[in-house]
Amino acid sequence: MGVLNITPDSFADGGRYYRSGKLVVSEVQKVALEMLESGASVLDIGGESTRPGAAAVSVAEELDRVMPVINALSALDIILSVDTRHGEVARAAIAAGVHMINDISAGADETLVAAVADSTVAYAIMHMQGEPATMQKSPQYGNVAEEVSAYLETRCQHCVARGIERDRILLDPGFGFGKTLEHNLALLAGLADIWVGDCALLVGLSRKSMLGKITGRGVAEREVASVSAALVAVQAGADVVRVHDVAATADGLKIWQAVASARQ
Repeated sequence: MGVLNITPDSFADGGRYYRSGKLVVSEVQKVALEMLESGASVLDIGGESTRPGAAAVSVAEELDRVMPVINALSALDIILSVDTRHGEVARAAIAAGVHMINDISAGADETLVAAVADSTVAYAIMHMQGEPATMQKSPQYGNVAEEVSAYLETRCQHCVARGIERDRILLDPGFGFGKTLEHNLALLAGLADIWVGDCALLVGLSRKSMLGKITGRGVAEREVASVSAALVAVQAGADVVRVHDVAATADGLKIWQAVASARQ
């Protein structure tokens, strides 16, 4: 899953598609095509930064950011996902033809859940302790892996009860969302033992601050760390990895897959 942040303030690539404060859709199209050609199967379009400390944006602003991109990319032979926690945005995106809604709030907005239930799109739900503006102030867990797993199963059951088939749901443990470095590492180390069953597992570790804390590198220098983290996640059972560096990650996965095939 390639990341397309249509925002001026995302932590890794905020403002990349803006010139003089205006969105340049042609630049988004160029990067999207590069991601497709490099091996992406999904493009995740986001119109609201959810980095630690980020303020919420209005639904109108989010729609103004994502809808032109959805319309511009709709002809590509790829799965389009919209990263939103707002029902109005989800409903508009689904009507425009997207194939997936990626919701960091795991259905906190019941109108979003209803929009997904009324459609056939896939639905990713994520664990987050707190809200983006405050989530990193003092996250606390007893056993982070057990608590995250229990939360996701509860939210999955909630979605199923409202009409979303379980095989449409992806579970995301939410690395970096209300978690310290120690929490993130414990979660990654325990990934293989937690998620089983018929829900796919989505993992997003790309360029995150936990990688910077481990390597000492800035956001722009975390490509190798991001690819390494993606490979660890896939080896532990991740079905989808959400990444900024599609070509490098795809190359890493090709090596891993070749070795795995040679063992059979």
